[in-house]
Amino acid sequence: MNAHSSSPAVAEAPVARHDAATVCAQLRQLVGGEHVWLGDDVRAEPCLRDWHGDHVATALAVVMPACTEQVQKVVRYCAEQAIAVVPQGGNTGLVLGALPLGTDARVIVLGLGRMNAIRDMDHDNYAMTVEAGCVLQTIQETAAAQGFLFPVSLGAEGSCQIGGNISTNAGGVNVLRYGMMREQVLGLEVVLPDGSVLHNLKGLRKDNRGVDVNQFFIGAEGALGIVTAASLRLSPLPHNVVTALLALGSVHDAVQLYLQARKRCGDLMTAFELMPQNVLLLAQEALPDTTPPMSFSHSTYVLVEFSGAELVDVAGILEGFLEGVMEDGVLHDAVIAHSHTQAATLWRYREAVNEAQALRGLHLRSDVSVSISRMAEFVEQVQQRLQQAFPSALVVGYGHIGDGNVHVNVLPPADFTTEQRLALIDEGGSIITECVMTFNGSFSAEHGVGRLKKGTFEQYADVSQKALMHKLKQCVDPKNIMNPGCLLS
Repeated sequence: MNAHSSSPAVAEAPVARHDAATVCAQLRQLVGGEHVWLGDDVRAEPCLRDWHGDHVATALAVVMPACTEQVQKVVRYCAEQAIAVVPQGGNTGLVLGALPLGTDARVIVLGLGRMNAIRDMDHDNYAMTVEAGCVLQTIQETAAAQGFLFPVSLGAEGSCQIGGNISTNAGGVNVLRYGMMREQVLGLEVVLPDGSVLHNLKGLRKDNRGVDVNQFFIGAEGALGIVTAASLRLSPLPHNVVTALLALGSVHDAVQLYLQARKRCGDLMTAFELMPQNVLLLAQEALPDTTPPMSFSHSTYVLVEFSGAELVDVAGILEGFLEGVMEDGVLHDAVIAHSHTQAATLWRYREAVNEAQALRGLHLRSDVSVSISRMAEFVEQVQQRLQQAFPSALVVGYGHIGDGNVHVNVLPPADFTTEQRLALIDEGGSIITECVMTFNGSFSAEHGVGRLKKGTFEQYADVSQKALMHKLKQCVDPKNIMNPGCLLS
């Protein structure tokens, strides 16, 4: 089975119970008895399977520290005992980076969920300092209540945690205006593999004292250390937000519409999401009680959001722009939300896509990127190849046109056996990766590498890049206790 597979992993044989019991007893002295669970404890089960339920892992224990000092103690103990540590946030990742799979090492899962305090709000500096276990939605709502925007937004925001967002360099729907998670980080607090702590939470916009060491840990997926807190950049909270669902004739037209909007409306555009007809019909399966906002009779749709400050007539600008492109024949139909409820309904369709796919069972998921100028060509080519290979399957391609990120997924027919699904996942993953590399793109746009894509990373990543990353891993974590089997080891 190759690196593209999303098949259930075979977990390593469990360590003898008396050994695990000894480890747990010692860990309980460090973080409290009720916050350490044996790996076969029912409370540990949600921490040892992925979000879709396709993969199940084993571990000596699940440990839930309450503060950075407790994380230090746990890491030091594990380093002394040659026990590997897999950091875990909300466990919503899609590349198995937070599950102890594919390793023979004795391992614990270290959950950050108890470390969920908001330590500081610095209004004048447009910054907030939070602990790694803070749920993304809580950060968004806390910022909004005080007149600020934390712009990272993604489908799992109600359960994913900021430490995981940082460790995977999360993307989401607002990247085209605000950038990836990397752009929102001003400083980090990190427990290193030897138990020492990097304290760098100053929140400075300018700090040019050599290499920015924060960047080592953003996107490193816990392989170099455990993020325990972060200083985050905030933006002004937009007073005027307008959302619309637009119908077009093709993905090419959607790209051209984006380019025109980017040129004529500038940074007012917050999101520009591609949702072809079959994607909206799929989302409707997860929304049986929701009335469609418009007829889904066109081949291609985009969900757009414009936002701006109080003095900016965002609605007028968007409506004027749409009138122009409709006269040009690019735009076929449009629905503009006139209330928060209507806007939420439009966004619900975008968010329901993942739910609907999960309802279809085990399937091929991808997360790739190409240059915006070649996106339409790529989507057409890769979907054509996949449909030829799997004529009875549903092939969907949707994503974020503004940053070149597209999710091309294949959903097998309902009567496919697990073996047939796994074969489709392997073959289809290879097809997608081949197409991506032909277009000089990336096989991981926003989800990371984790364990699922590690083989692909080793095969296709630049030789010098890999060598440098492995040298860094060896320097920082010579005992290889930090998330072994993920990304670098």
